[in-house]
Amino acid sequence: MSVKADSISFDVAEYMQAVGMRARAAARAMSRADSGMKDAALTAIAGAIESAADALKAANAKDLEAGRQHGLDAALLDRLELNDARIAAMAEGLREIALLPDPVGSISDMNYRPSGIQVGRMRVPLGVIGIIYESRPNVTADAAGLCLKSGNAAILRGGSEALHSNQAIARCIHQGLAEAGLPDDAVQVVETTDRAAVGELIRMQDYVDVIVPRGGKGLIERISEEAKVPVIKHLHGVCHTYIDDQADIDKAIKVAINAKTQRYGTCNTMETLLVAKDIAARVLPPLAEQYRAAGVEMRGCEQTRAILSDINAATDADWDEEYLAPILAIRIVDDMDTAIDHIAMHGSDHTDVIVTESITRSRRFLREVDSSSVMVNASSRFADGFEYGLGAEIGISTDKLHARGPVGLEGLTTLKYIVLGDGHVRS
Repeated sequence: MSVKADSISFDVAEYMQAVGMRARAAARAMSRADSGMKDAALTAIAGAIESAADALKAANAKDLEAGRQHGLDAALLDRLELNDARIAAMAEGLREIALLPDPVGSISDMNYRPSGIQVGRMRVPLGVIGIIYESRPNVTADAAGLCLKSGNAAILRGGSEALHSNQAIARCIHQGLAEAGLPDDAVQVVETTDRAAVGELIRMQDYVDVIVPRGGKGLIERISEEAKVPVIKHLHGVCHTYIDDQADIDKAIKVAINAKTQRYGTCNTMETLLVAKDIAARVLPPLAEQYRAAGVEMRGCEQTRAILSDINAATDADWDEEYLAPILAIRIVDDMDTAIDHIAMHGSDHTDVIVTESITRSRRFLREVDSSSVMVNASSRFADGFEYGLGAEIGISTDKLHARGPVGLEGLTTLKYIVLGDGHVRS
């Protein structure tokens, strides 16, 4: 019998163990589900969400009211809100995931060995994925959809501020799973707001195969430090754009403006602009004019302020800062080597860009900058699962093992070796 979060004698550890056991059993069933069943579930969940729009908004109103009473600021309340457009977007996102190619079961690299056996690799689900996130209730639908399509079971632990919204979305998910004949426990939304549930989830090595945290730096640092289960994550996005002295000026301005101003609060927004000294006097004044018009505060090194005398001085801390705001650090560097050294010292391994017309330098930059996304003559804002053709993403990884960069369906699977023989024995 399952343990419910509203039990009279509620024990967090007992509850989470029960959630984990059910998820492990569901993962075995999901590994057998074919593409048709998974796509049918996603389509049914989308329909259930559309049909339950009024119920979703009513549940969300409770969370919004509680958030106001607890003093959530306007930005957090905006992330928390579910309106008609966001509900429609959740449903559309699930239908888009259903249209993506199913990675599970695909076989690659089949080769005959001298012994006569065939050896290859098959893509399979990870198993049970725990996802810990804050504020945005739409993540409940997005994460469930990606985990289902990739054949995994999911344990979702949303923020306490979105409890009613997440539970309402969970009811839609379970309705869709039932219609497609898939186990109800394939997606479980943790019912308790007790923070101890997170501590249990990230240590359940017997039941959980990987943890994906989505939220602020504090949350991700805690998960990374305390987890015994492998974690797919990035801590922060200190992204750079380097304008080389062989850059096209118009192209450089276009890329650097978009990388900073297209959206401020994202992990792939540029936070530091590096400019080669031989081109700085030509490119910085027109760039600064557009940044001022956009309301961007510029903080520069001593050489930068010799060209842009009215901007603030950058401190040592600015080179390591993820502003997530209309603030930009600018440094003039001697050459590409100095730029790469700066990125290696201050970057976060997320996304870094070079603007240059030199093929030789662009190739060197691609090879030597050790980030999860490295770009030539393109805005860092393209570092996104949808823009990369993944259809959707569950997050960005700056780790080097298993998944790196935007994590889509393939990143939620792994490979196993398969061997085909016909009575072969090893001599």
